[in-house]
Amino acid sequence: MRGRRMSDIAITASQPEQIGLFDRALRRVASLWRDMASAVAGGAEEGIEAQMRACLEGRGGEVSARNRAARLAQEYLSADEDGRREFLRALAGFDSDPEAVARAIERVNAARDAAERSAAQAQLRRALEPPRLRLLTQFTTIPDGVKFLVNLRAHLLRAANGDPLLAALEGDLKSLLANWFDVGFLDLRRIDWSSPASLLEKLVGYEAVHRIRTWRDLKNRLDSDRRCYAFFHPRMPDEPLIFVEVALVEGMATSVQRLLDEKAPVLDPREADTAIFYSINNCQRGLDGISFGNFLIKRVVALLGAEFRSLKTFATLSPIPGFCRWLDQALVEDPELLTESETEALLKAAPELPALPAPNGSATAMAGSMATAVEMPEGAQALRRILARRGWHRDQELAKGLEPVLTRLCARYLLAEVDPRNPRRARDPVAHFHLSNGARVERINWLGDVSEKGMRESCGLMVNYLYDPARIETYHEGYVGEGRRPAATALRRLARGWA
Repeated sequence: MRGRRMSDIAITASQPEQIGLFDRALRRVASLWRDMASAVAGGAEEGIEAQMRACLEGRGGEVSARNRAARLAQEYLSADEDGRREFLRALAGFDSDPEAVARAIERVNAARDAAERSAAQAQLRRALEPPRLRLLTQFTTIPDGVKFLVNLRAHLLRAANGDPLLAALEGDLKSLLANWFDVGFLDLRRIDWSSPASLLEKLVGYEAVHRIRTWRDLKNRLDSDRRCYAFFHPRMPDEPLIFVEVALVEGMATSVQRLLDEKAPVLDPREADTAIFYSINNCQRGLDGISFGNFLIKRVVALLGAEFRSLKTFATLSPIPGFCRWLDQALVEDPELLTESETEALLKAAPELPALPAPNGSATAMAGSMATAVEMPEGAQALRRILARRGWHRDQELAKGLEPVLTRLCARYLLAEVDPRNPRRARDPVAHFHLSNGARVERINWLGDVSEKGMRESCGLMVNYLYDPARIETYHEGYVGEGRRPAATALRRLARGWA
């Protein structure tokens, strides 16, 4: 049995957002930064802006500039929220010189031939480059400087909202990080039970899809019929950037509770015919918008296919985090959401259930709808009453009647509903991620996740996305280029109301 020698001690590691902007590793290295900073003449009395200018001017040579960068990093780390915002605004103020840019533009416009224009354009590019880019690059010379910048951008993503100056700084930093974290520079490593304890602790902290609750749970996820792979950067060798958890099983998994059952027997991985990707986690908030996920999945598919020739199917068991929010809104706004037969079945099931709850903080309320229970169609009222009942899924007759209704609505949500900001994107963020990576929507699983979170976000439904190595690029191009969403025939018919 899985983990039978492990004590069932709850893991109490905090989630990344609870640790704060800078994790313990950076706090430990801050003492080294203080030692480096002490070697530089002057101090905090100079003011942040003056220190930044001195760092840019390279007073005292490269070693001195490195020590000044360490002092700036240490001061930022020790500052409160207002102090950090002041630091960021000072940094953002080192922008391009508008007069130098204007003069460079005049030289481009006055160029008499191609050679002169080429030289003038090169001067314009140099003039446009803000000094803050050089200052940001200086931080990479100090211990854990790259990690410092990744966390700095995580703060910027929150602080830049509504502040054009900070938004420009965030854009500059994102461009730098995108170049430094190109997938060609990343190292793919397997994480297993023999990995360093500090890394396993981070795995626990970064897991956001299916919380790791105990050491036995963690041991189970790293057993011989499981795999966990992560991307690392050479300058952040102890920090996973993104990781994926994989189960080697027989047949396509339909329930995450069964998949993660610690009491289930361990399967000989050589007998597995299916690899199930059941959890993918981005670990660094400061790298948001810099994509690794598609490369990670493709690399792992190739690795597993080479290691286990018996594997024929590569698929996910994925959550549908936006389904309940959409459904709550659609029940109010779309009077034709439910068919006549569905309405009849729901009314038959709902009479003895609690009264319709008033919306509070739901998608319905956020949509600003003024619809009342009386104005909502009867079928919609009945469905909301059923879903408001805690533990409704444990009533077998009720769940049986609800299954075809919710499965059809979920198929429509996955295959037809669009992101309000982009009509070519699937509305569900997880669907968009996998469709962008070249997957196909394969199957919806009834009560695939009956955890509190699964019931709250998706009425317990989960979905399999299929990765067919021979079709990944075709599916990727079709979705990214034209918004086409590949799906199994049965699901497509269901979404159109044919079944």
